[in-house]
Amino acid sequence: MQLTCGIDWSENRHDVALVDENAKVLARKKIDTGVAGFSELLALIAEHSGSPDRTPIAVETDKNLIVVALAAAGFTVYPINPRAVARYRERHGQSGGKSDPGDAAVLAHILRTDRSLHRPLPVVSERGQAVKALARQHQEAIWALHQTVCRLRSVLLEFYPQALQAFPNLQHRAATAVLSAAPTPAAAEELTRSQLIGLLKQCGRGHHPTLVEKILATLNAPALRQPIRVEHVLGHAVTGLIGVLVAMQQAVDGLEAELDREFSAHPQAGIVRSAPGLGPILAARVLAEIGDDPTRFTTADGLRAFAGTAPVTMASGRSRYVKARKVRNKRLGDACHWWAFCALTRSPGARAHYDRRRAAGDHHNAALRNLANKLLGRMWWCLRNNRPWDENTAWPTMTDTGKPSTT
Repeated sequence: MQLTCGIDWSENRHDVALVDENAKVLARKKIDTGVAGFSELLALIAEHSGSPDRTPIAVETDKNLIVVALAAAGFTVYPINPRAVARYRERHGQSGGKSDPGDAAVLAHILRTDRSLHRPLPVVSERGQAVKALARQHQEAIWALHQTVCRLRSVLLEFYPQALQAFPNLQHRAATAVLSAAPTPAAAEELTRSQLIGLLKQCGRGHHPTLVEKILATLNAPALRQPIRVEHVLGHAVTGLIGVLVAMQQAVDGLEAELDREFSAHPQAGIVRSAPGLGPILAARVLAEIGDDPTRFTTADGLRAFAGTAPVTMASGRSRYVKARKVRNKRLGDACHWWAFCALTRSPGARAHYDRRRAAGDHHNAALRNLANKLLGRMWWCLRNNRPWDENTAWPTMTDTGKPSTT
């Protein structure tokens, strides 16, 4: 008997449904998210003659602990896009009703009818998973850091705009050091030249009399002021945000160092790094999202579609147009965008391809997307064949002089 399982996961509990090949729901169960719940799930599958090698499981995520446990137990897990689940739900009923047990059954039915149309969870090595976790957390930390900088800028605009004129880059060590000592216009008036010199020396700026005079003049320039009490409390907010900012910068640096260590130890790191335009962080992000499962993408087109660099054709009747792909791995797409941008100054072939696309009428982003599509296809070949990047192979129409061939 062919058995399929659907799991509708949540933070506090999971709903499970087992369906046979005749579309009959054999069992429904609610389980907790811990070890006891996982044991109940295994017992339920075994009770209905299921097994890890014969019972595929569908779930709407690829990063929950239940997914990790199922993969470790030998089950084939299918992460299903929630948008697809919503469409399948309408296939079984048009009332608009929705429930967690119902979604678990819908997930099981998806594998019963259309298993071949969905991708199983890739088998990524433990080091590959570590690179992915670090790359994503590093990127999330940078996004959070930028949000904190924006908050600090917003507060300073309320009462202390001269600080932004003195330090346009609030992430600079000199900016955080000086604003920690002078978080308000009143504190800036009391800041002495010797104190400022000491602060700048601590930041590695040395003693530059012109810079010191410029900062003091800017901070103490005539400006509109908030009431003293308001200025004082906003200064407390600035001090707190600067403390958060410094801590987040240290966290980003720590994550970056660990990411570089893990990525450098990965067997495919040398291949990815060999591509022009990919530094250690960008290369780690690319490898993290592609993964190291050799069976995940059987063609370059599959990888391009996954990244969203391949366009989508919309054709109906006499209407036909091509647009950018919306459903994609946005992290990989973003990494490929910046890879293409960096490759313009590091690869004559990439630059020539970009220039041809611009000459053909593409805007900057469209030309970069087309270039990223080409680069990603060549990277697929390198990873598939375990070969480093070669410019002559990547751009066969280029001559040794770096100009397009006329042949």
